[in-house]
Amino acid sequence: MSEGYNSISTAEFIGIISNMMMTNSKMMTKRQRRRVRNTPSLTMKLLFKLLLICLLSTTLPPLLVITATEHQSSSIDITNGHANLLEGQRLLELGHYTDATTFFWRAVLLHSSSSTSSSLYSVNDAFTPFLQCYINLNKLVDGITFVAAESYLRRQEDMGDLYLEQALEQDDGHESAVRLKEIVTNYSLDSVVTLGWIKEVRDAVDVATGSMNDGGDYDDGTNNNKNNSNTHDHTTTTKNANDISDQYNQEDSKNTLLTQKKYQNSTPEQLYNLGTQYFNTKNLPHAEQLFQLSCIKSNTQLAAACTNAVYLRSHLCLWGVNGTGFERDMEVVRRVTRAEVGVYRSVRQFRTAMMSSDDDDIDDDEGTLSIRKMIGISNLKADNDYILWNRATSVHPHMMLGYPLSNDDAILKRYSSESMASLDELRARAERGILLEQHQQQQGGGGKRNIPELPGDLPYSVLEMRDKFVKKNEVYKAMKKFGLLGSSAPLPSAPIKVGFIASGFNTKAVLYLSHDMFRFFDPDIVEIHIFSTGQPDHPHFIEGTMRGVDWRQRVMDTVDYFHDVQEYRGDHIGLARYIHDLQIQILIEWDGYARQGERAGGLMALRPAPIQILHQEFLMTSGAQYIDYIITDKNVSPLHLEGLYTEKFLWLPNHFFSKGHAMQKELYPPQLEYKQKTVKGSEFELGVGSPQENACLSSNPLGRDITMVRKKLLTLKDDEQVSFVYCNFNKFLKHNPETVRSWIRILEQVPNSILCLLENPVEGIPNLRKFVTEASSGGNDSADLNDRIHFLPWEKNPFDHQRRSYSLCNAMLDSYPYNGHTTAQDALYAGVPLITRSDGDDMSSRVSTSANIVLGLEEMNAYRGIEEYETIAIRLGTDKDWFASIRTKLIETCLQKNPMHPYWDVPRYVNNFQNGLKAIWDNFLAGNEIGHVEVTEEGEQGTMEIEIVAREEKRQIAKDGREQNTTHEAVDNFKSAVGLTQTEFTHPVEFSLSVSGRSSLNKTMNCSAEVTKYCKISL
Repeated sequence: MSEGYNSISTAEFIGIISNMMMTNSKMMTKRQRRRVRNTPSLTMKLLFKLLLICLLSTTLPPLLVITATEHQSSSIDITNGHANLLEGQRLLELGHYTDATTFFWRAVLLHSSSSTSSSLYSVNDAFTPFLQCYINLNKLVDGITFVAAESYLRRQEDMGDLYLEQALEQDDGHESAVRLKEIVTNYSLDSVVTLGWIKEVRDAVDVATGSMNDGGDYDDGTNNNKNNSNTHDHTTTTKNANDISDQYNQEDSKNTLLTQKKYQNSTPEQLYNLGTQYFNTKNLPHAEQLFQLSCIKSNTQLAAACTNAVYLRSHLCLWGVNGTGFERDMEVVRRVTRAEVGVYRSVRQFRTAMMSSDDDDIDDDEGTLSIRKMIGISNLKADNDYILWNRATSVHPHMMLGYPLSNDDAILKRYSSESMASLDELRARAERGILLEQHQQQQGGGGKRNIPELPGDLPYSVLEMRDKFVKKNEVYKAMKKFGLLGSSAPLPSAPIKVGFIASGFNTKAVLYLSHDMFRFFDPDIVEIHIFSTGQPDHPHFIEGTMRGVDWRQRVMDTVDYFHDVQEYRGDHIGLARYIHDLQIQILIEWDGYARQGERAGGLMALRPAPIQILHQEFLMTSGAQYIDYIITDKNVSPLHLEGLYTEKFLWLPNHFFSKGHAMQKELYPPQLEYKQKTVKGSEFELGVGSPQENACLSSNPLGRDITMVRKKLLTLKDDEQVSFVYCNFNKFLKHNPETVRSWIRILEQVPNSILCLLENPVEGIPNLRKFVTEASSGGNDSADLNDRIHFLPWEKNPFDHQRRSYSLCNAMLDSYPYNGHTTAQDALYAGVPLITRSDGDDMSSRVSTSANIVLGLEEMNAYRGIEEYETIAIRLGTDKDWFASIRTKLIETCLQKNPMHPYWDVPRYVNNFQNGLKAIWDNFLAGNEIGHVEVTEEGEQGTMEIEIVAREEKRQIAKDGREQNTTHEAVDNFKSAVGLTQTEFTHPVEFSLSVSGRSSLNKTMNCSAEVTKYCKISL
């Protein structure tokens, strides 16, 4: 949608809505009309609410799912408001609501620009159906937010404030509305309009972005192909490596963009960058077509475009006729990656002697010195190979997780991670170059952006850090021996400084699962530091959607130190120095490759800590030789699969995956008996009714004749009721034709069973239904099966989302090879058995297998592949006694107390976790080679309820004592240094404080302007 048309004033908008109200409702008196004229801003709020009531009470056409196909006519005069109105009305009648919004909005903006247009229609004629289209698409708040953003872009601040207020009133957790509120509250309107931030929000909620803002016939004046900064990493063409042209036949392509003239002169690189923009605004269908067109126009030499298109087709379930397109896509992934491994990957050897920290005679060719410092202790004992990559593979590691490559090809996933890891140090230097360029510009100088060399002390040397920590530990022991540390100091060594680095210390899945673990770390063993590179959640979101629950704040209240390091997001060299100066000994990374653009990509390659570990979020190898360990268990990562990893294993007992369900008071443990509905057929209520009764919230779950269903709703016979509800609440990215075919066969074998899925993304639903039609047995079966497959919208509150599993699901059909991870834990804690395939080698495919083993439900694991997977699911849906026994056994693990069941026991998990860290650290100080570490338990380790309270109290006492002692010692040291007991300070005073057994802290003393008896220390 364009922002280049004539503006309309606040008064005109008031007139529009006033006219709409008078026309549609006749609810206003003469006095109210006078108030419209006299108090426009107040009346606007009333009018807006009345408008919504009128629109929402109107009988609307049924919701149609809109594809990326463009429906507009090329003969329309886009400068003629009335022509745009007529085209919008035509599209609205056809049910093409997405495209209709563009023409209606253009008609609104063009109304006052022409006397001819003004005489042919009113603004009301265009604005009313514009909002109605958003309502039909079930995106009303998007539409309101769009109008708010448009108002701000036109400097109509009062109008923007009104619409934004109404958007947040409708949904106080709406991501784009919250973001817009944050922008206009904290910055001047002129600055944020200039920076383009409001335009970004507007585009995110513009349902027609995919058909209009592409730099073609309906260009808004923005050159979308201007930014080519990513072409070096992502769009390098390599003819020999990426020759996959036989995988695509242009004549068979369904890409509707091929026929559009506006793209004929676009280069593959321009199309690639445009596809990236649409991907960032979540317009997946249009992004897929642009990437595919870029791939074709480059004769498949722009391999990243080809593989990005594959990824989006997987996301959208665009699998071709009966899945044949998906098979071709997987062959593209294999062939591209194999070719790139051959061209870009090399292995070099260097001698053990090269690892000596004082060996200055070795030539530092091709970064060997950096490699020596980065790898460090793991190479002390033997000659080692070091892997080098010239560039990253076209397939991103996170894309690889969902691809069902054969076990023989599983190594390709490691190669993808290797290539990404090899560029992390380069990313850190590139960021440094950007910072230097910005500094030069601020100083009035010119200069090109360049990629400078790393400072001489980076990456930090592991061997030098080891020598320092060994000496420090010896000093500590000596001081303890002679009583210099006091009786409270732990033995035999100081607590290990453990850092967790992530962008997701907010309402993200990793914190949902893991924030409770920080309540139980032993302060005598570890000192916990959090390094958060991401933003906190907006207060509106916390108070509204999360109902006051703030996981970030819970972590801050529990850990020793919480470092908000957002200012270092673009300066990983600065962040490495910050962490290193705090003398962090073990650094644990929680992002992996799961948050591209947010993760601290260059940090770990700079070696800020001597021991670096990957945990939880990204369930595959990092591919980095500067990541020493990956936390896992022997079921997920058995020894014979170590070749798929670059890290050594830290095996935990039970299950490696952190999950705090049993510790969160917001989550309800499952019960054996379902709470009965008081009235059959009543509205759905969380925790009430069985899955069969709730039937995936469908009024017609089995596709029966609706008249019959209404008549017999309360007296349906057994063969007319839902018999069993299978669920899968993973995003479509985790689905593939083989898995969905198995679901079809299961439904066919379990009469009156239904399948409940999540609409993620909603654009993929028509494609998935089309595949079901093609893959079913034929005849009436395909229609019957589609009637028995239902989709739920995403539940924004995670606690409600988890409880839906209990109320809606009998059994969960796991995805393969990318298991459900958070969704699987939610299901298990809802007492929903999880059926999973156990024949894969990928780490992401074995998480559920390990879970079932620990839970004593190994009969849910299909070790022989997809046929056994179906056999288990069918038996579970037809053998009521067996299902009841499995469900009972699972629910008993959730309810078990004193001691807790090991799967749900967070304190026990933390014990094993910190014992593993201690074993790793002791091994490091001893100078031993890094190897696999297994943590074992001796005797009964289950946690009793009384222990939970005791451990929390111990941690809180230690935290409070540290803060109190630090404050008192700081004041005493400062007073002693300046020779004062009372004084007046008019400005902050910098000082350094050393606390026994802790790191040196640089703090600022904020003192009152008046004479006081104390100074407040900022901690």
